[in-house]
Amino acid sequence: MRAVLFDFSGTLFRIESTGSWLRAVLDEAGLALDEDGVTRTAQELENVGALPGGVAPRVPMPEELAAVWGVRDESAELHRAAYTGLSRLVTLPDPALHDALYDRHMLPSAWQPYPDAAEVLRALRERGIAVGVVSNIGWDLRPVFRAHGLDPYVDVYVLSYEHGIQKPDPRLFKTACTALGVEPRDVLMVGDDRRADGGAAALGCAVHFVDHLPAAQRPDALRPVLGLVG
Repeated sequence: MRAVLFDFSGTLFRIESTGSWLRAVLDEAGLALDEDGVTRTAQELENVGALPGGVAPRVPMPEELAAVWGVRDESAELHRAAYTGLSRLVTLPDPALHDALYDRHMLPSAWQPYPDAAEVLRALRERGIAVGVVSNIGWDLRPVFRAHGLDPYVDVYVLSYEHGIQKPDPRLFKTACTALGVEPRDVLMVGDDRRADGGAAALGCAVHFVDHLPAAQRPDALRPVLGLVG
């Protein structure tokens, strides 16, 4: 293997919990809910899938919102519309909180690298193996990598909203391979979504999956990547 492509959310980084996300926004707005209210509201937000990078929606969504959801990662506007639309299915103390919640999830402080992410990326750099990040996303994640010290290990970022296409479309993976100057057959794609990230296989890339778990529950799932690249 000459290069490894990584997904972002659930692969290299994990978003904060829904409760932490909600509490941070309430504190910033100077609003208070009792503990039961925070717990209940966080659970409602989680059920509708309002936290980007969190769990998928567990309840049916309105038809008009479902149409946006299917293409949410193709532009910044669609991404915001999808997630604030889901959030608005839940009653919050102030309607302005829906946009504040969306803005919060883009902050570097809302994300935590998996415990072995830096170790694995550093080892790949030391071996001369190129690294790309290929993400279905609606905003620029580069500041997250910079803030957590992982940007020096990434050679190229291919973000769906910047190209108007989303995984599993093979064109997104092809864009990354071309930018790195490698053939797909010499590339390993690492991700947590078997449908989206598995799209790299159609291009001829090898694919390796990890589980989308909280960081504390997944301390070393990225390390096998080092054995797969030789």
